[in-house]
Amino acid sequence: MERFFLSLKMERVWRRDYANHAEAIRDITEYIVGFYNNERLHSKLGYLPPTVYERAMASEPPIKVSGIS
Repeated sequence: MERFFLSLKMERVWRRDYANHAEAIRDITEYIVGFYNNERLHSKLGYLPPTVYERAMASEPPIKVSGIS
């Protein structure tokens, strides 16, 4: 989470001058929903955006942890 907030601040918040709280909320939401989750590549996810990685993982069969139930 610390890395996420640093990215948010460096890539968006510190580069903008918001007129009011509502404008900041709209802009930060657009960053998270529109860019961070759908376009920004993440090295820990094999250089895929989170939504693409999530779809790929959902289509794979689950890993069997133990044969004992």
